[in-house]
Amino acid sequence: MDAMLSGLQMALTWHALLAVAVGSVVGVIFGAIPGLTFSMALALLLPFTFGMAATPAIALLMGVYIGGMTGGSVSAILLGIPGTPSAAATVFDGYPMALKGEASVALGGAVIASVFGGIFSLLVMMLLLEKVAGMAIKFGPAEIFALVLFGLSTICGLGERSMARGLVGGVLGLMLVIIGLDPIDGVARLTFGIVDLQQGVNLLVGMIGLFAVPQVISTFLDYGRLEAKSVGTDVRASLPSWRQLKSRFGLMLRCSAIGTAIGAIPGTGGPIAAFLAYDHARRFDPKPEGYGKGELSGVLAPESANNAVTGGTMIPLLSLGIPGDPATAVILGGMILHGLAPGPALFQTDLPAIYAIYIAIAISYIVTLVVQIWGIRWFVKVMSVPTHLMAVVIIVMCVLGSYAIRNSMFDVYLMAVMGLIGYVLKRLSIPVAPVVLGLVLGSTLENSFRTDLILNEGSYQGFLDSKVALSFFALTLLMIGGQMWSSRKKSPEVATA
Repeated sequence: MDAMLSGLQMALTWHALLAVAVGSVVGVIFGAIPGLTFSMALALLLPFTFGMAATPAIALLMGVYIGGMTGGSVSAILLGIPGTPSAAATVFDGYPMALKGEASVALGGAVIASVFGGIFSLLVMMLLLEKVAGMAIKFGPAEIFALVLFGLSTICGLGERSMARGLVGGVLGLMLVIIGLDPIDGVARLTFGIVDLQQGVNLLVGMIGLFAVPQVISTFLDYGRLEAKSVGTDVRASLPSWRQLKSRFGLMLRCSAIGTAIGAIPGTGGPIAAFLAYDHARRFDPKPEGYGKGELSGVLAPESANNAVTGGTMIPLLSLGIPGDPATAVILGGMILHGLAPGPALFQTDLPAIYAIYIAIAISYIVTLVVQIWGIRWFVKVMSVPTHLMAVVIIVMCVLGSYAIRNSMFDVYLMAVMGLIGYVLKRLSIPVAPVVLGLVLGSTLENSFRTDLILNEGSYQGFLDSKVALSFFALTLLMIGGQMWSSRKKSPEVATA
């Protein structure tokens, strides 16, 4: 109790409160702008913490982390471009809602689900930190490979009318991941002698191209043939009703649990959690045909999951000193710079600091909720801009965002090529979602598979000896089999197309 009170006093000083508020706002801004990730914001702000006390410094970094994860949904819903990789699944229903004039409902639902998932994961972290960390640390390469393979099995359900088209998209995404230098052997793969291709296809560059450029091309091609109009005419700042949220409370709870569990496993992260949650929502919804056309559950599920990852990733970070993603790696560096060494000893030597971090996370979610709810009335004004003018703004943002990721003009050209690929896929009725899923999960799938083979001297025994891995393999088979049966039951002709 004394440690808790000390942590409360540390976190509620005006320095710490100001730091977490500034961090949350900066995180929302960086998360909402495609190409400017919150990981970038953390790296940029880390030097500014050198002259700060430990608590305000960590509060600033946590605010950026929380705000950035939540802010990614803004551009995903309004522009159809995910601000962060974790918001990719939010595009599938968030943007269609905006096109139907429900942008403010989608934005409100996204931030409410985000805060719900974040607070849920915070409570789990506070109550079960040591137990969950003990389970998560047992996940080796074999278990992570099986988990990611299970995530990839959702491709079958993202194929919309044709499972075959979904598989084509998924394989294309996996092929794009292979481009570049082999992460283990350093051998150039599919570079065709082009030196710039050795850096590979950046995930954010690929997503910006696949999501944004096709709609810009379509807008320009339709201009003159169709009457110029705004993307949406209803710009009222209305939030989801209590009835809408209440009926989906169980969904948000389950997806928050998925996000917390995924976040606690080092090397996974928000994109995996978001796609698993989206597939879970669609699969167990009585009316799955509404997904992809503007279903509120398709926004609430991934947003509650990807924000629950924030608490999940802090579990191995605080208890074991193991960062789960690039953002928490920067936070780990900030903690070490300020004399806090995460791990079991931290709970013995500096317990008040742990409670101060808990409180900073909670305050950050409150600030983020206030900022985004207040900002909805301004965010939705974007929807009143004529589509051809918005297309020009989007393409400028795409160029700037693609260049800012690695300060490379080649990424701008790559974004344009990915956009043309996305437009061709659209014309061929091949869904983009499986391509993005392949891009998101491909590198983790390959690295974990090859790492386990190296550890076992080329033997597959490591996969067979793990009960967790075998369980995920069984779930993968059930997922694929269930989707095949469901597709054939709905339409035998389409399922075999």
